[in-house]
Amino acid sequence: MSTRSPPDACTLLDSDHRNVKKLFNQYDEISGSKAKSSMQTRRELAEQICLELTVHAQVEEEIFYPAVRAAIKEHDLLDEAEVEHASVKDLITQIQGASEVDDMFDAKVKVLGEYIDHHVKEERNEMFPKARASKLDLIAMREELQVRKEQLMTELEGANA
Repeated sequence: MSTRSPPDACTLLDSDHRNVKKLFNQYDEISGSKAKSSMQTRRELAEQICLELTVHAQVEEEIFYPAVRAAIKEHDLLDEAEVEHASVKDLITQIQGASEVDDMFDAKVKVLGEYIDHHVKEERNEMFPKARASKLDLIAMREELQVRKEQLMTELEGANA
């Protein structure tokens, strides 16, 4: 029997990473189709991706990053993550503002996915291990992240309805 550690803040954030990766994979599967129904589905998937990433980035920026910044010495990781978030937010704005679901729309979603893959790799391989090695109470932080995620989802889904 293995002794797995209880889910912590990193586990929650990584679960978000896996969920959004599934959405990107679904998008990739249908992006080759030029059917009208495909355009609607692609728009809906892109909107869901943007919503998930917006909420995820906000909870990281409000709760996770400040705590990790205070707990570890290497701030370059956090600086890079915040710059990556700014690039992601710019692409999200472009995707949400697009009037057409066309080749350029697909390209923006694809590049967003590539940015996210890079960002996730750095968090998994560098930031999360450093956070777990610190004195942070990541189990308590998981609860705080979850509550804030639910608040933001409710707010943003209501604003988009």
